[in-house]
Amino acid sequence: MDQLTRYFYRLLITLACVSMVAAFVIVMLGILARQVTFINIQGLDAYAGYAIAATLFFALPTALMHGDHIRVTLVLDRLGQRARAGFEWGALIAALGLAVYLAWFAMRAVWLSYITHDVSPAADATPLWIPQLSMAIGCVAFALAFLDAIVARWRGREWFIAGPGSVAE
Repeated sequence: MDQLTRYFYRLLITLACVSMVAAFVIVMLGILARQVTFINIQGLDAYAGYAIAATLFFALPTALMHGDHIRVTLVLDRLGQRARAGFEWGALIAALGLAVYLAWFAMRAVWLSYITHDVSPAADATPLWIPQLSMAIGCVAFALAFLDAIVARWRGREWFIAGPGSVAE
């Protein structure tokens, strides 16, 4: 199971990288079209926004695993080992609950956009469920990452990867 989730996180971070490059290409295309041909391509701003949002949501689990989310250690550093462990358990369980709620809300938003045929108010008129799908996938993966961290902690192994420049200890 651990290998499967790691491959899933790797796939998502790859999609995040592709989305980031797509956002760059879309922005550059818009700039070049306006500066060189004096043509404003309608909807490019919306597509750049969709790509940036996809980048952010696809990167959530990997950022969590590498300790790149903001983690307030001011209180944790002053606690004893037993109190710190309890505090971290509580934080992981609360974060899992919030992430599951966020994933449920994101999936519900995709479904509602799909059944109501909601489209973007921008010039592109894209069905909104398509870009929202990346948000839902990223949120579900984020919740899975918290569950994976709880299971790893339960088994007594460290789940977070503390690299150079990481805020995790």
